[in-house]
Amino acid sequence: MLKIGDRLADTEITLVTEDGQDAVGMQAFLAGKKVALFAMPGAFTSTCSGSHLPNIIRNMDGLKAKGIDEVAVLVVNDTFVVREWGKQSGAFSAGITMISDPMSEFTKSTGLAFSVPPLGFVNRSQRYAALLNDGIVEQFLLEESRGQVASSGADHLFEAMG
Repeated sequence: MLKIGDRLADTEITLVTEDGQDAVGMQAFLAGKKVALFAMPGAFTSTCSGSHLPNIIRNMDGLKAKGIDEVAVLVVNDTFVVREWGKQSGAFSAGITMISDPMSEFTKSTGLAFSVPPLGFVNRSQRYAALLNDGIVEQFLLEESRGQVASSGADHLFEAMG
Protein backbone atom coordinates (compact mmCIF):
# COMPACT_ATOMS: atom_id res chain seq x y z
CA MET A 1 0.00 0.00 0.00
CA LEU A 2 1.08 3.56 -0.70
CA LYS A 3 3.12 5.19 2.08
CA ILE A 4 5.18 8.27 2.85
CA GLY A 5 8.46 8.26 0.91
CA ASP A 6 7.10 6.26 -2.04
CA ARG A 7 7.51 7.46 -5.61
CA LEU A 8 4.23 7.02 -7.45
CA ALA A 9 4.13 4.52 -10.30
CA ASP A 10 4.30 6.04 -13.75
CA THR A 11 1.01 4.63 -14.95
CA GLU A 12 -1.11 6.40 -17.53
CA ILE A 13 -3.86 8.69 -16.27
CA THR A 14 -6.22 10.98 -18.15
CA LEU A 15 -6.38 14.68 -17.34
CA VAL A 16 -9.94 15.82 -17.99
CA THR A 17 -10.89 19.40 -18.87
CA GLU A 18 -14.19 21.04 -19.71
CA ASP A 19 -13.36 20.66 -23.41
CA GLY A 20 -11.30 17.51 -23.73
CA GLN A 21 -8.82 15.10 -22.23
CA ASP A 22 -5.15 14.25 -22.36
CA ALA A 23 -3.58 10.90 -21.49
CA VAL A 24 -0.28 11.39 -19.66
CA GLY A 25 2.07 9.46 -17.41
CA MET A 26 1.61 10.17 -13.71
CA GLN A 27 5.27 11.11 -13.30
CA ALA A 28 5.11 13.61 -16.18
CA PHE A 29 2.03 15.18 -14.56
CA LEU A 30 3.76 15.48 -11.18
CA ALA A 31 7.23 16.50 -12.38
CA GLY A 32 8.60 19.56 -10.61
CA LYS A 33 5.34 20.31 -8.79
CA LYS A 34 3.90 20.12 -5.30
CA VAL A 35 0.48 18.50 -5.78
CA ALA A 36 -2.36 17.82 -3.36
CA LEU A 37 -4.00 14.66 -4.68
CA PHE A 38 -7.41 13.58 -3.42
CA ALA A 39 -8.59 10.13 -4.50
CA MET A 40 -12.21 9.07 -4.21
CA PRO A 41 -14.29 6.02 -5.14
CA GLY A 42 -16.33 7.71 -7.84
CA ALA A 43 -17.88 10.78 -9.35
CA PHE A 44 -21.46 11.58 -8.38
CA THR A 45 -21.41 9.26 -5.36
CA SER A 46 -23.04 10.74 -2.27
CA THR A 47 -19.97 11.19 -0.05
CA CYS A 48 -17.68 12.25 -2.90
CA SER A 49 -20.14 14.84 -4.23
CA GLY A 50 -21.74 15.88 -0.96
CA SER A 51 -18.72 16.05 1.35
CA HIS A 52 -15.28 15.38 -0.10
CA LEU A 53 -15.24 17.54 -3.23
CA PRO A 54 -16.98 20.50 -1.52
CA ASN A 55 -14.37 20.27 1.28
CA ILE A 56 -11.60 20.58 -1.31
CA ILE A 57 -13.27 23.51 -3.05
CA ARG A 58 -13.69 25.32 0.30
CA ASN A 59 -10.02 24.81 1.19
CA MET A 60 -8.42 25.73 -2.16
CA ASP A 61 -7.10 29.10 -0.95
CA GLY A 62 -5.54 27.57 2.15
CA LEU A 63 -3.83 24.82 0.16
CA LYS A 64 -2.46 27.33 -2.35
CA ALA A 65 -1.21 29.49 0.54
CA LYS A 66 0.78 26.46 1.78
CA GLY A 67 2.66 26.33 -1.53
CA ILE A 68 0.58 23.76 -3.40
CA ASP A 69 1.07 24.18 -7.15
CA GLU A 70 -1.86 22.01 -8.17
CA VAL A 71 -4.90 20.44 -6.52
CA ALA A 72 -6.12 17.27 -8.23
CA VAL A 73 -9.02 14.86 -7.75
CA LEU A 74 -8.70 11.30 -9.05
CA VAL A 75 -11.61 8.90 -9.54
CA VAL A 76 -12.04 5.53 -11.24
CA ASN A 77 -14.59 6.65 -13.83
CA ASP A 78 -14.62 7.24 -17.56
CA THR A 79 -13.68 10.68 -18.85
CA PHE A 80 -17.24 11.62 -19.83
CA VAL A 81 -18.49 11.13 -16.29
CA VAL A 82 -15.48 12.96 -14.80
CA ARG A 83 -15.98 15.91 -17.19
CA GLU A 84 -19.66 16.27 -16.31
CA TRP A 85 -18.90 15.97 -12.59
CA GLY A 86 -16.23 18.66 -12.88
CA LYS A 87 -18.72 20.97 -14.57
CA GLN A 88 -21.70 20.33 -12.31
CA SER A 89 -19.74 20.40 -9.06
CA GLY A 90 -17.85 23.63 -9.72
CA ALA A 91 -14.50 21.81 -9.57
CA PHE A 92 -13.33 23.20 -12.91
CA SER A 93 -14.25 26.77 -12.02
CA ALA A 94 -12.45 26.33 -8.66
CA GLY A 95 -9.25 25.39 -10.53
CA ILE A 96 -9.17 21.71 -9.57
CA THR A 97 -7.47 19.29 -11.95
CA MET A 98 -9.77 16.36 -12.63
CA ILE A 99 -8.13 12.97 -13.25
CA SER A 100 -9.80 9.90 -14.71
CA ASP A 101 -8.28 6.50 -13.93
CA PRO A 102 -10.73 4.60 -16.14
CA MET A 103 -9.11 1.16 -15.98
CA SER A 104 -7.92 1.62 -12.38
CA GLU A 105 -4.31 1.12 -13.43
CA PHE A 106 -2.97 3.89 -11.21
CA THR A 107 -5.26 2.94 -8.33
CA LYS A 108 -4.21 -0.71 -8.49
CA SER A 109 -0.53 0.36 -8.52
CA THR A 110 -1.03 2.11 -5.17
CA GLY A 111 -2.52 -0.97 -3.52
CA LEU A 112 -5.63 1.05 -2.68
CA ALA A 113 -8.23 -0.53 -4.98
CA PHE A 114 -11.39 -2.07 -3.55
CA SER A 115 -14.49 -3.68 -5.00
CA VAL A 116 -18.14 -3.85 -3.96
CA PRO A 117 -19.78 -5.62 -6.93
CA PRO A 118 -23.41 -5.15 -5.77
CA LEU A 119 -22.81 -1.37 -6.00
CA GLY A 120 -21.05 -1.66 -9.33
CA PHE A 121 -17.75 -0.69 -7.69
CA VAL A 122 -14.93 -2.71 -9.25
CA ASN A 123 -11.35 -1.71 -8.51
CA ARG A 124 -12.42 1.70 -7.22
CA SER A 125 -10.05 3.89 -5.23
CA GLN A 126 -10.14 4.04 -1.48
CA ARG A 127 -10.59 7.59 -0.22
CA TYR A 128 -7.33 9.38 0.64
CA ALA A 129 -5.40 12.62 0.47
CA ALA A 130 -1.73 12.82 -0.43
CA LEU A 131 0.80 15.60 -0.63
CA LEU A 132 3.19 14.84 -3.49
CA ASN A 133 6.44 16.64 -4.17
CA ASP A 134 7.88 15.85 -7.61
CA GLY A 135 6.09 12.48 -7.52
CA ILE A 136 7.18 11.51 -3.98
CA VAL A 137 4.62 11.05 -1.19
CA GLU A 138 5.26 13.55 1.62
CA GLN A 139 1.91 13.19 3.42
CA PHE A 140 -0.63 10.39 3.17
CA LEU A 141 -4.04 10.41 4.85
CA LEU A 142 -6.08 7.25 4.27
CA GLU A 143 -9.75 7.59 5.16
CA GLU A 144 -10.62 5.24 7.98
CA SER A 145 -14.38 5.94 8.02
CA ARG A 146 -16.88 4.54 5.52
CA GLY A 147 -19.22 7.09 3.99
CA GLN A 148 -17.52 10.07 5.66
CA VAL A 149 -14.63 12.45 5.21
CA ALA A 150 -13.18 12.24 8.71
CA SER A 151 -9.45 12.12 7.90
CA SER A 152 -8.90 12.64 4.15
CA GLY A 153 -10.35 16.07 3.47
CA ALA A 154 -8.45 19.11 2.29
CA ASP A 155 -8.76 20.58 5.78
CA HIS A 156 -7.04 17.48 7.18
CA LEU A 157 -4.21 17.70 4.64
CA PHE A 158 -3.88 21.42 5.37
CA GLU A 159 -3.46 20.63 9.10
CA ALA A 160 -1.00 17.78 8.40
CA MET A 161 1.18 20.18 6.42
CA GLY A 162 1.71 22.22 9.60
